[in-house]
Amino acid sequence: MEPRSLLKGLHPLEIKVLLHYAPGDELDSARLVRELGYVEGQANQAQAWLSAKGLAAETGRSSRLAYELTDLGRSWAASGSPEDRLLAFLRANGPAAMPAICAAIGLEQKDAGSAFGRLSKEGLLSMTPEKLVAAKPTGSSARSEALSAILDKAIAADGLLDEGSLSAGENALMAEVAKKRGAADAPFRAADRETVRWALSPEAGQVAALLREEGVSGDEVGALTQDMLESGAWKTLSFRSYNLQSRPARLLPGRRNPYVQFLEGVKDKLVSLGFAEFDGSLVETEFWNGDALFMPQFHSARDIHDVYYLAEPTKAASIEEPYQSRVAATHENGGSTGSRGWGYGFDREFTKRLVLRSQGTVLSARQLPTATVPGKYFGIARCFRYDKVDATHLSDFYQTEGIVLGEDVNMRTLLGFLEMFAVEVAGAKEVKYVPGYFPFTEPSVEVHIKHPVLGWFELGGAGIFRPEVTEPLGITVPVLAWGIGIDRMALMALGLNDLRELFSYDIENVRLRRAIVK
Repeated sequence: MEPRSLLKGLHPLEIKVLLHYAPGDELDSARLVRELGYVEGQANQAQAWLSAKGLAAETGRSSRLAYELTDLGRSWAASGSPEDRLLAFLRANGPAAMPAICAAIGLEQKDAGSAFGRLSKEGLLSMTPEKLVAAKPTGSSARSEALSAILDKAIAADGLLDEGSLSAGENALMAEVAKKRGAADAPFRAADRETVRWALSPEAGQVAALLREEGVSGDEVGALTQDMLESGAWKTLSFRSYNLQSRPARLLPGRRNPYVQFLEGVKDKLVSLGFAEFDGSLVETEFWNGDALFMPQFHSARDIHDVYYLAEPTKAASIEEPYQSRVAATHENGGSTGSRGWGYGFDREFTKRLVLRSQGTVLSARQLPTATVPGKYFGIARCFRYDKVDATHLSDFYQTEGIVLGEDVNMRTLLGFLEMFAVEVAGAKEVKYVPGYFPFTEPSVEVHIKHPVLGWFELGGAGIFRPEVTEPLGITVPVLAWGIGIDRMALMALGLNDLRELFSYDIENVRLRRAIVK
């Protein structure tokens, strides 16, 4: 393209790069941030625009593992890690029970328990016959000292450390304390970062010469404001040229979103089958989100849900009784359910913690105390769970959640409902069922469908609620339960290949999907 024809289409971000650098200079976003004062997004945008015009070309790229200090890590840097605080408290106050220690130093039981385990391995802590935690009077934790040094290094580096800036020992420790997913409870968030290197093309030099010739600096103002008119500042400012040949924005009339229409169709079908709809708050307590579903509070089984916690307020004032006491007893020793429970001390403060609901099953748990027998209930719930976003995963998503209560319901009944979702709602041609595990159902099953492009993927999970879930909430008959990814059903039904298209801002794509729904 002739260089002069490019001038009017240049953005100030591009102009400054063209005037500041010569063809062949090796550039990357960090250099533009450092030398031009751009933020990273502006640097990336300038490179993309210049490349699209043929004025820049990529010269290489490299990836590296980086560690970003989290809010938890900053608090550890300021007040000490759980190990440091635990050891300091015991040496200052003598042996103490774990609940008293947690209350005194502001730690949750699971964090204090993990710290105790690590310090015990180093021979610094022990448990007395009276079940008190005691500290060795002298000695320090090599692991804690190494972690403290890393935290100090991260603070000095504005919270970001590259893998290459750490020693082999520090990288080994980072592998233990950093998380790629659900980093709210880790001091560091690990992320793969890619650096794109690029350079201006020879044609960019010609364009830069024309810009200088016409006195364009990149600091031109793009819009005339009321303040400029009132103050008279417009008289001394340089303005960007307006392209009168450019097409105005097209105004589009409002339309019903095709995905919303799909959701309403699912509701209509379930209501026609005699189901009553339930709903609930997006914000839930740990009690209803997990404890009432017989998910142990401090066990790896809980890790299948990486929840988002509320910053303010952090906890509910109280949990409904008698359900809290019944559920607590079920966790500790099985209560009146005939189960042995999980065999730990139920934490009545942890259970009040507020989270964004991570599964639709929380609605089923809340429904059980008021459900009629026999009865059928469903809900379409927006859920939030930390996940890597791709064609079949989103970090916030819809689930259709349902329960059926009755003396005669069984696994055959449940499989019939799952087949209805897979075949009649999702429109799948191939369906299979595989054994699954969920802490709150037994037996459990997963339903999978085959997408013509994406292949087999899980549609959702289901099972029969365990007595440890139903009996503390006042239900003594079998309860079928399922949580189906309704986003994934829409993926098949609407002929899509990527979940992200369900929430596309591309109006033409939305119009196309609307035509398919019709």
